Amino acid sequence: MILAIDIGNTSLEMGCVDNDEILFHERIGTDLRKTELEYTIAFKGILNLFSVNLNAVEGVIMSSVVPSLTNTIETAIEKLTGKKAMIVGPGVKTGLNILLDNPTDMGADLVANAVAGIAEYGFPLIIVDMGTATTIEVVDRKGNYIGGAVMPGFNSSFYSLIRSAARLPNIEPEAPGKTIGKNTIDCMKSGIVYGNASMVDGMIDRIEKELGYGVKIVATGGMAKTLVSVCKHDILLDQELLMKGLNIIYKKNAEKKA
Repeated sequence: MILAIDIGNTSLEMGCVDNDEILFHERIGTDLRKTELEYTIAFKGILNLFSVNLNAVEGVIMSSVVPSLTNTIETAIEKLTGKKAMIVGPGVKTGLNILLDNPTDMGADLVANAVAGIAEYGFPLIIVDMGTATTIEVVDRKGNYIGGAVMPGFNSSFYSLIRSAARLPNIEPEAPGKTIGKNTIDCMKSGIVYGNASMVDGMIDRIEKELGYGVKIVATGGMAKTLVSVCKHDILLDQELLMKGLNIIYKKNAEKKA
């Protein structure tokens, strides 16, 4: 059984994978103030909740976009499991052919998403990850990772709006019945939900036009379920894409070591 962890700016994802089956997948808030011990206790609580036997954990893999927290989490996990985590980064085999100006700049979470996306859905492919930022990854018809785009995330733009406009209320961001709102709350819901969906749809249109052919589209991330339901494009939803990718990368490198 493999323990997979992704350290994101807003949330930290954790899951266990056994023989390619994801046993559980949970999120907790990312907190730079927490100590190694506090994270150790938090992780132990999650594993106990899902009745995970720590002795059954054969290995650990981590991806992180929060460098200041990587060592803290790595140490916490080693205290808990006795295993040193494999960190997704330079020197770790992924199988991706990355055609970027500087491939080392690519976020480890994006690497894992792309690895899983190609394995699960083939190519050409667009992956939309709707987290703190909304990221778009593009894999061309030859299987090359050719780049993408980064936009303000759903929650980032929503809470920025609330903070910047004193008279706007703090609401639950959900799709209203109509695009044209008749009151402040429905206008806000329309703008934040349909506006973000239109942004994603518009970017997909532009990417397909630039490529010159249609692609399969898969979405993941905290707000993916909300937005995919109102997007005009046919978008597959896969909330376990990151865990799948980390599992694949772990196996590639475990086999290499063997």
